[in-house]
Amino acid sequence: MNNETYLDFCFIRGASGGFKAEIDQILHFVFQGKRVNWYLEEKQMDGAEMVVAEVKGMSDWTSEEETIQFLEEQAGEEFWKYLQGYKMFIYPVTRGCSSCGTH
Repeated sequence: MNNETYLDFCFIRGASGGFKAEIDQILHFVFQGKRVNWYLEEKQMDGAEMVVAEVKGMSDWTSEEETIQFLEEQAGEEFWKYLQGYKMFIYPVTRGCSSCGTH
């Protein structure tokens, strides 16, 4: 079953250039075969680089816990080294309108 998936990640490291491209490569590896896309925004401040990644799409994860388990198994050392924060929402597909309880 496909579920709406919204993931936000904040990656930070010391300024050395090319951080956005590196995060893009990491996300390509982590989400290989998944039906998600991402938008990256890069900022530089006080000798540090920050990339905010907004990941959206459809996935087979039914909860945030399943998503975290997937990331723990799939993401490499660099992902965890740079990750400073995240937010995730997984909206399981339901049948009908979900408001009246009869459809």
